Formats: sequence, structure tokens, C-alpha cells
Amino acid sequence: MTTTSARPLLGRHDEIARLLDLVGAAQQGQGGVLVLRGEPGIGKTALLEHVERAAPKEFQVIRASGAEFEGELPFASLHQLCVPVLAHLESLAPAYRDSLRVAFGLSEGTPDAFRVGLATLQLLATAASQRPVLCLVDDAHWMDAASAQALTFLARRVAAEPIVMVFAARDAGTLGGLDELPGLTVGGLSVAHARALLAEEKVLTLDERVRDRLLAEARGNPLALIELPKAGGFAPLAPSPVASRIERSFEARMAELPLDAALLLILASADPTGDPNLLWPAAQRLGLGVPAASASAEASGLVRFGTRTRFCHPLARSAAYRAAEPEQRRAAHRALAEATDPVAAPDRRAWHRAQATTGPDEEVAAELESSASRAQARGGVSASAAFLERAAELSLDPGRQSERTLAAARATLAAGRADAAGELLTGIDAESLDDLQHAALDLLRGQIAFARGAEGVVRGPELILRAARRLAGSDPHRARAYFVAALEMGLVVG
Repeated sequence: MTTTSARPLLGRHDEIARLLDLVGAAQQGQGGVLVLRGEPGIGKTALLEHVERAAPKEFQVIRASGAEFEGELPFASLHQLCVPVLAHLESLAPAYRDSLRVAFGLSEGTPDAFRVGLATLQLLATAASQRPVLCLVDDAHWMDAASAQALTFLARRVAAEPIVMVFAARDAGTLGGLDELPGLTVGGLSVAHARALLAEEKVLTLDERVRDRLLAEARGNPLALIELPKAGGFAPLAPSPVASRIERSFEARMAELPLDAALLLILASADPTGDPNLLWPAAQRLGLGVPAASASAEASGLVRFGTRTRFCHPLARSAAYRAAEPEQRRAAHRALAEATDPVAAPDRRAWHRAQATTGPDEEVAAELESSASRAQARGGVSASAAFLERAAELSLDPGRQSERTLAAARATLAAGRADAAGELLTGIDAESLDDLQHAALDLLRGQIAFARGAEGVVRGPELILRAARRLAGSDPHRARAYFVAALEMGLVVG
């Protein structure tokens, strides 16, 4: 639950006490971490905002959030968190300074995950030596894998520093290392507190029967209690998940906005960084009347503009993006690509250009291929796969398309998604491949079959042997490597 005003939180005494205990301990030099878990709209974001307001002025508060639309970009969330303290970068040991520069795409090289974690710890410890640091990470379930690994590493080692780390995420089980950190499940409000919250909203259009149904189906979810009545009452024909109903409420409020304000919301939703230095130039490229549009958008309560653009809730951002017409989304990404520095952020620019493109575009495909190489070098296998898959989709030349699809499947398999890798290979026209490409296709199919298990473990060595035989005459060195791979796999499966 998030609102633009600093209203008191109802029914959250225990959660607030736990958070303030961490803040108090950090004032005494002892760091701590807590992962708030719960369903969408249950109040995790509101608790983050509450502890931000309640923290003593001596604290430096730094924030980051995972973004559904940039989960493949390596170290994106970590970079968000570290931006406010990057002034301390030059004071780090050279090895740590260089590791962060590589991780954030500021220098060439391959980052070491362990060293990136240590470098982040030293960076925040340096900042905390001047004033305690409160790190707030919202939507942690959408963090990219590289950031999640680094921040989990960091969270396990802040006990000796005046650093508090609070993550907010969906329910446990899919959070990787975050699941192993101290956690607190945020549940629904009691019936009494839910009634009190609904009464605070002063919704006069609800008769008692509708009010009772709202209370029953919201199950104490604060955002549902606040937002659903704003969509014109609560009388859906059939029950639906809370998150879907809340998103529809946000969409209804967005539909009432002037066109420029709605387009500004779409533009903001398409930019996961929340950087105003990117948003406002992009808005000007779209020809939006920025002062009036931003005033109307803020008046809706859906978004706040400041040193960073922040939606009132992650579901509001998702609703704004999904409610847009395809051409509106493409225009937003196109404007963001034009406003993005091609030297400082080439991968993000390529990503926006790709989202703005509908048909084949070899120039954009080549940019994405370069981004994939950089992502691979920085340890972002999933990002590399995503860039290559989109590059294949935009390829004009059939040969280049096949090469990029094979590379995308290879990276997807390396990221541990064998089924998705196999799905990519179904789009390749095997008849158009040369011997080397055909052998690469057989090799990948064999590796995927082996990764899937069951009868695939037998088919895997057979496919790799076929790849080796294809190359025995033309490329004996590569063929030998394939024969060895088939032998090793055969030994494993018996």
C-alpha cells in the first residue's frame, strides 16, 4: 500500500517495531537486514516508506527496486542502489573500484561476482562511516540475478557496519538467496482494521452489502481496500485475483486523465530507472506539454515526480504499461532510446530501440548483439540470451538470424532454461544451415535433451555423436571435441 500522504499505518504495530529496532541498532553501529514478504498490495511498500520517514535525519536513505521489464539486465538494481553513494567510488581499493565500474558497464572486463559483492560492501561501509545508511529495495522478486546475488552477499555481511537493509518481495520460495535472510511475512489487516481503513477513505457510494463483500474479498489487503472503490464501486460479475482487480482500478483512474498526462505515465512506466534526466527530454521528444501533464499525473495520485520518478505502487506502473496501446508503448521506448546516452548506457539504449521496433532492423539487431557480448562478459547470461533472442527476431538476413538464434539458445541453456532453449531451436530452418551450423544445432539439441532428463539422457549422446560425424571431414579438431563430449555424457548416463 502506498499513498502520497504520510498517513498512519493501521494494524502494523509489530512490523513497524521490528523495522525501528533495526534502525536503532544501526545508530549503535550494528547492521541488520529484513525481508518483508507478502502478496501484492498487502502493504510492503507502505512499510518501506514508513521506515524511510521514521528514520532519524542522520541516516542516508538509498533506494532501489526490481523492475519486471528489466530483469535481464545484469546489475541493474545494484546500480540503482549504489548511484547515490558513487561519490565514494574513488576512495575504494583499486581492485574493488574497477570491479564496480565493470559491473555497471563503465569499463570493459568480466566482473567477478564475489569481488563485486565485496566492493559493494566497501562502498556502503565507506558511506556509512560518515552517516548510517538505510537501504530500501522494493520489488526484490524482480531484481536481475546478478544484483540479487550481490545484495544477498552484502546482506549477510553488514552486521559490523551501521547499515540497515530492508527488502520487499512477493511470497517466499522464488527469491533465491533472499529466502535465507531474516524475513517477516506481512499478512492482511484484521476485520476491525480493514473497516477502519475503508472508513478513512470516506467512500460514500458503497451500500452496506457492497461494503461487506469488499471486506470479505479483499481479505485485509490494504491496497484493495483503498483502490477498488475508486474505480466506481465494487460489483464485479465474478471474483478475480486481488492483483488483477487492483490493476483494473489503476487503469480506470488512468482512463480519466488528459491524453498528455496518460502518455507521460506510459513513458514513465517504460523507464525502469526513474531518472528525471531521461524522462523529461523523452517527454519533450513526444511533444508533451510537460508542466500541465505532470501536474495532472501527480494529481491522480498514481505517480510522484522528483529526484526520481516513483509510482504509488508497482501495480500502478504495470497497469500504465499494459494499458497502453502498442504504438504508444513503441513511441515511449523510441523517445527514451533517443534520450539515452549511447556511450554511457549503450545496452539500455539498445533495449529501448528494440522495444520500439516492429519489423526487421539489422542496425538494431547488431546493437543488440553487441549488448549481448557485453552482458556475457559481465556475467549476465540471461541478459545475453534476451538480447540475442530479440536480435534474431529483428534480423533481415536468414543466415544471421540462424546464427543469432543458435547463440540465443546457447545462452538460454547456460542460464538453466532448457525448455526455453529448445523452443528457440524450433524456429530454425535446418535445411538452410551449413555443416558447421547444422553440427552446432545437433550439439545444442543433444545438450538440451540431456538437461531435460528422462529419455533425453539417452538421446543426448546420440545427437552429439551426429554433430561430431558431420564435422569429421571438414573440421577434425572440433569433431574430436564433440566426440569427447558425447563420450563424457555417455559415461554419465551409463
